[in-house]
Amino acid sequence: MRFGPVPLAEALGAILAHSVSVPGGRLRKGLVLERTHLDQLHAAGQAEAIVARLEPGDVGEDVAAQRLAEALAEGAEGIRLGAPGTGRVNILAEGSGVVQLDVAAIHAANAVNAMITVATVPDLHQMRPNDMIATVKIISYAVPEGAIVAACHAAQAAVRLVGPKLRRVSLIITETDVGASDKGVRAIAARLEALEAHLSEIVHVPHETAAVAAALRSAQGDLVLILTASATSDTDDTAPAALRQAGGYVTRFGMPVDPGNLLFLGDLDKRPVIGLPGCARSPSLNGADWVLARILCGMDVSAEDIAAMGVGGLLKEIPSRPMPRRGKKSS
Repeated sequence: MRFGPVPLAEALGAILAHSVSVPGGRLRKGLVLERTHLDQLHAAGQAEAIVARLEPGDVGEDVAAQRLAEALAEGAEGIRLGAPGTGRVNILAEGSGVVQLDVAAIHAANAVNAMITVATVPDLHQMRPNDMIATVKIISYAVPEGAIVAACHAAQAAVRLVGPKLRRVSLIITETDVGASDKGVRAIAARLEALEAHLSEIVHVPHETAAVAAALRSAQGDLVLILTASATSDTDDTAPAALRQAGGYVTRFGMPVDPGNLLFLGDLDKRPVIGLPGCARSPSLNGADWVLARILCGMDVSAEDIAAMGVGGLLKEIPSRPMPRRGKKSS
């Protein structure tokens, strides 16, 4: 591709690189110049135009963006491509789910040519219908055929959307002598609804190991959540101890995500069990959201996976924290 100023006599069929005001209006950048456009530029006092001219072997921006977007989403379900325009094609989620990205493949595609770019949400990000997963942008008006072929090869099938698998969720809420509390149930239900799941039962039990163990054994959901009246402070505390007493096991207690440190994850009869941190009562993003989304989409979450959540795991401060991260300024 050749780029730069040319006399109007040589600009026919070239791509206008910058918008120009002309009598009666404006010629927009990206326009393929026709004879009438050249007449308008001449009438505006322009002797030349800054243009891009494609050469043999070049691929126009919209075609290149479309080809790369198709390569990225090849074979993927639950994903659709937006219409190309100005060298851009958006990759969108048709439904809810969790994004799985081949990060190395996307890095490789972005390294082919600086004019060929792919920007995405983070790997394993939760999506809602019509959310944008990625955008392909060709920065220049055209790129060499060889470059787009190489980028498409590198990025092939690098974007996936894993849809919800688990639908019925049991919620066990423990109570102390202070009394029962359904605070937070609405926020938890909303999280589930965003991933096409629902609370099939809510069970209130005393904050005692035996009572929680009995509720776990009786739970009917595909996934069991536990929301304790008192924060879980140790792997031998009431809720994780109850899971083991019921015949299950604890995969991981504690996570390097704040808020959300006090989550625990386990299994009972091949059903996932999540001990929710207290911050799950709030609709604000917390570590439980990251684990819950993956579990509902049928993805395995290991202790190592949770341990790897620390980078990026410092989330927004919540006002209810008894010990804010940032101290108050002294007056």
